Amino acid sequence: MSDQKGRPLPPDPVTSAGRRYLRTASELITRLEHEEWPRIEAAVDLVVDAMIAGRSVFAFGSGHSHLLALELYHRAGGLVWIKPILFEGLMLHTSPSLATALERLPGIASALLDDHGTAAGDVLIIASNSGGNAVVTEMAGLARDRGLRTIAITNLKHATSSRARAAGGPRLHKLVDVAIDNGGVVGDAAIEVKGVPARVAPTSTVVGAAIVNAIVAEAAERLAGRGIVAEVFMSSNVAGGDAANERLAHASGKQ
Repeated sequence: MSDQKGRPLPPDPVTSAGRRYLRTASELITRLEHEEWPRIEAAVDLVVDAMIAGRSVFAFGSGHSHLLALELYHRAGGLVWIKPILFEGLMLHTSPSLATALERLPGIASALLDDHGTAAGDVLIIASNSGGNAVVTEMAGLARDRGLRTIAITNLKHATSSRARAAGGPRLHKLVDVAIDNGGVVGDAAIEVKGVPARVAPTSTVVGAAIVNAIVAEAAERLAGRGIVAEVFMSSNVAGGDAANERLAHASGKQ
């Protein structure tokens, strides 16, 4: 929980830390429906227009933010035509220190955009809580120069805070067509626990997942309203799911 200036509230002496986290996450998700809905609708407009035009929708994030690109990819209830930009060096499971160094390194974004075949008219969703690392800011700028439409999922309190690590240039939300704010606190971890020196329990992943799935649901409904049936993956753990997904993957080249 935080006050109107984004400062964490003191621990609730009655409610446990886990319950305070669940309440915080719930409030941030509810906030999306009201404060961020115009930006979510604008993002859906870009996605729907791209799909109608036969263009691709890409999703990218480094560090833990790559989980939002994975959330959109080959997911039960997910749109078939969304393509993730995934690079193992920018993930954390092999070496967190290397991933951190690489996301701050200029030049990677251009190679990733080239390798994944992005082109003018496509849409690129970029997830970054801080919005300040070179790989995401360069990717947004290059995508814009190449004629892609861009959507950011970021944390505006962090991005605009004097406590944020210096970015060396404009942050992500300044470089995209649509910036959706996840509403988190500076540093992402949301909960103070007595006897623990640092806050715990970040919110960017759970709120970011809610954002991208809201975009998926809204896009599918809008496409249906235009007489276009959105291709959606089924769970492979329900009867007929494997066969249906194999047909979809074959048709879309995602085998």
